[in-house]
Amino acid sequence: MVTEPLRIMAALPSRLGERAERTLTSRRELIAENQRLRDRQTVYEARLQRLDALEVENIRLRRLLDSSYQLERPVVIAELTGVDLDPFNHVIQISKGLRDRIRVGQPVIDAEGVLGQVETVAAFTATVRLISDPSHGIPVQVNRNGLRSVAFGTGRTDTLSMSSLPSNADIREGDLLVTSGLGGRFPAGYPVGEVRRIQRDGGAAFSDIAVEPLGRIGQVKEVLLIEDRGGDDE
Repeated sequence: MVTEPLRIMAALPSRLGERAERTLTSRRELIAENQRLRDRQTVYEARLQRLDALEVENIRLRRLLDSSYQLERPVVIAELTGVDLDPFNHVIQISKGLRDRIRVGQPVIDAEGVLGQVETVAAFTATVRLISDPSHGIPVQVNRNGLRSVAFGTGRTDTLSMSSLPSNADIREGDLLVTSGLGGRFPAGYPVGEVRRIQRDGGAAFSDIAVEPLGRIGQVKEVLLIEDRGGDDE
């Protein structure tokens, strides 16, 4: 009875050391497991982001295809491979060319509206001049009443300009402009833009009209190239 407490006291440091070592080992294991779980969470989050991006891409492609069905014209889908939005030169490069029977002058659209037309074609790529280019003009008409004019690029992706309509012409802010079919390049009825601002000067013969393009110029990743229907032009 006298020696038992002394034996316990003598063994206490060893037991405390073993317990401390087990606790430290468990803590290290918990820290390591925590790190593994954090790493796994990071991987899963990255995969989810990729899945979200793929879902957005699928939605975008479905919208492109749906728009082509609504327009009832054969189309070719192409991806953007290059962009040049210099203020004086608005062009993009796409991933389709001569091998895909792409031709110069072929209209290019997205799910929202007209983007431009093919300017040059190589074996595997083509260059598209956008309607926002300062040198580009597209024949349009007011969808509400058929009033015809030409919308010109301004070097800005958010604005086209019309300056050939008389000051007393029947055109209003919010009017939808569509392709008129004149000139033989763009089939009639494709949406181009909406009238955003009309500046009428009492002493001027013509109005200065600003148009917002409906096509997502500078934002698209895929485009649609409109094909001829059996070789007939509208």
